[in-house]
Amino acid sequence: MLLREGNILLNQHFNSKDEAIKKVGELLVSGNYVKEAYIEKMLERENISTTYIGNNIAIPHGTSGSQNEILKSGISIVQIPEGVSFGDDVAKVVIGIAGKGNTHLGLLSNIAVICSDMENVDKIVNAKTKQEILKLFGAMDL
Repeated sequence: MLLREGNILLNQHFNSKDEAIKKVGELLVSGNYVKEAYIEKMLERENISTTYIGNNIAIPHGTSGSQNEILKSGISIVQIPEGVSFGDDVAKVVIGIAGKGNTHLGLLSNIAVICSDMENVDKIVNAKTKQEILKLFGAMDL
């Protein structure tokens, strides 16, 4: 399963984007999707170019050389109602992804489709339960 209840955190607060990226990475590690070294690859990716995609969404993921750190495809989601700075932008939802093999672009694409609708983004930002978020992403499959 790409997204489980244990991969979602609600009402979080971070002082920096690096803290938020580490947290979504830790969720991927604890879900047995990636090895711990993947978190450093996520931070490297952010230093190369921002993973902020608009609509208050950031999608941190590893560098192209991080495939060996991925055990299986998975997603983690952290809701940050007050937002965290991603440069000139503010992310209220940070979605960590790990795509095994050729699933990486499919994951990004599916998430982008869901999050291109501000109504869906508002549902994620305002969700009171993890189930509300699971419902939005539940149909996503590769």
